[in-house]
Amino acid sequence: MSGKLYLVPTPIGNLKDMTLRAIEVLKEVDLILAEDTRNSGKLLKHFEIDTQMHSHHMHNEHKTVEGIVKRIQGGENIALISDAGTPAISDPGFLLTRACVEAGIEVDCLPGATAFVPALVNSGFPNDRFVFEGFLPVKKGRQTRLELLAEETRTIIFYESPHKLLKTLAQFVEYFGAERQVSVSRELTKLHEETVRGTAEEVLKHFENKPPRGEIVVVVSGKK
Repeated sequence: MSGKLYLVPTPIGNLKDMTLRAIEVLKEVDLILAEDTRNSGKLLKHFEIDTQMHSHHMHNEHKTVEGIVKRIQGGENIALISDAGTPAISDPGFLLTRACVEAGIEVDCLPGATAFVPALVNSGFPNDRFVFEGFLPVKKGRQTRLELLAEETRTIIFYESPHKLLKTLAQFVEYFGAERQVSVSRELTKLHEETVRGTAEEVLKHFENKPPRGEIVVVVSGKK
């Protein structure tokens, strides 16, 4: 009898955001696939979870998917976690999920932490319709993507790293206009959580004077 694949969200900062169901599943499965076993090892130790872990990340997932599917078909229950948040949201998970669905394996994604949801709600921008872009292309296709998104009327959500935030905000000023409303949330759920709101130009100046740190979500209002 075939097993099941569980997609298990983990806290994006505050360990209290770990759900009781997530802890239960991680204790009961036969194997946990982790993006970084060293990072996830600290989480499992905190919740007294001693389930075996294997590494599953963007550099090896193409090679390991077939073997994992066979193990689940053989009756094992396997959970996938990322370093933080929900697997497959700008993290590994899509390839394995697709392979399991195509193989007729049951996939169960637990609800839980995802960084863009609190950032979207915190922004104060319309959230009845929105677009999740994740990370912008680093080089190839970046300009084309920004030109296309400049005409987007829905609220737009991006993930960004601290050392690229100033460049991205400067490009928002260039492509979206200096007056476009922007909300930058960083270190969500952590001790130094901060959300900065204003025009693209105002937010850019803020972070020019105060270099950003930590995990960052940028929310941009749609074109009016």
